[in-house]
Amino acid sequence: MKKQTIILAVLFILISAVTEAQFYGGGGFYIQRGYRQPYPRPYRQRYPRQRQQQTYHPTVNLSFGYGYPNLDKNYFPEQFNGAVNAYKRTNYNQTGPITGALDFQFSRYNSIGVIGTYGKVSVPYYDFNSNGETTLFNGNVKSWSVMLNMMTYFPTYESAVSPYIRTAIGINTRNENYTYPDGSKAVIGGDNLTDLAYQVSIGARFNFSPNAGFFIEAGYGRYIASGGLTFRF
Repeated sequence: MKKQTIILAVLFILISAVTEAQFYGGGGFYIQRGYRQPYPRPYRQRYPRQRQQQTYHPTVNLSFGYGYPNLDKNYFPEQFNGAVNAYKRTNYNQTGPITGALDFQFSRYNSIGVIGTYGKVSVPYYDFNSNGETTLFNGNVKSWSVMLNMMTYFPTYESAVSPYIRTAIGINTRNENYTYPDGSKAVIGGDNLTDLAYQVSIGARFNFSPNAGFFIEAGYGRYIASGGLTFRF
């Protein structure tokens, strides 16, 4: 009886050992007891790649434009009293101002240079004492201005459009003449006057190619609106 008990105990131990081995590793693949699977790798957040800007090369910009209206008409007085009694009407005949600018763009967002304008405007004056439609004399103003021109470009990834702010300040020289139809002077004085010239505008340059395009802008100073062609060298 004692012998049988010993044999049964040995068999039980062997069966237990085999069963444990099958449970932890079957088919020849053994997994060590106490093994833990590694934690999953943390999720890497993906950020969109920022577009790398190319190295900027300075350029020289040349532009020609036409502004509207010619604000030199504001120099004309509403009326004259004294030796000549006359008043003006609003049927102005005006040209320009025609503009030309040359700028050195030393960075992607800034340039500095000069801008010049030329324009002329005329207006008829009529006699206070006459109800007719005949012009008594004409007022004429021709003006030239030269200004320091500073451009600030807004950052943009769109190479076809370059929005900007223009700030310009300088001097304006104008010539005023008031003459009768026969060419004689109607009003004495007003020749070759000099005063402050300025222009503040916001606009955009539209590029046909890397070296040519056109611009439009709106502001106040020498003109209210302007547009024209621009070239880059």
